[in-house]
Amino acid sequence: MLVLGASVMTLTSWAQTKKANDKEAIRQQINSFIKAFRTRNVNLMMSLYTPDMVAFDIVPPLKDTGADTYRKTWEKTFKRFDGPIGIEVRDRNIVPGDKVAFAYQLLHLSATMTNGQKIDFWERMTLCFVKTNGKWLIMHEHVSVPADLRTGKAVLNLKP
Repeated sequence: MLVLGASVMTLTSWAQTKKANDKEAIRQQINSFIKAFRTRNVNLMMSLYTPDMVAFDIVPPLKDTGADTYRKTWEKTFKRFDGPIGIEVRDRNIVPGDKVAFAYQLLHLSATMTNGQKIDFWERMTLCFVKTNGKWLIMHEHVSVPADLRTGKAVLNLKP
């Protein structure tokens, strides 16, 4: 019985270590996402996605399918900013599984657009990951802001 108890304990310990390692790997991928956004690094950004990814982004279109298509969205997005891009992450939660995981967090985006408009708002972001060849890659990204259903306009002044 002691041997069985030790084996179960070892298996439990192994599972906890694996989960912690997966959470850290996903955290690093999200940190790379933030770095790519701040530095406008399209190649780094695209290295985080599966080729067949799907995005429901805050900017049009309604849906981007495939990393090649989404690359164009990021290229256009990065060209809209002038100067530094500030990003703060809050309330990050990572839930890893064996092959699929998801993470959700709030992002504070502050920057100046090329037309001089300053932006400063919080958005919601959910990332779904799939483990591919031992690496966690984003297969689905969803970014949104709350909307006032009476006016049909985004609500950009909310803070966590």
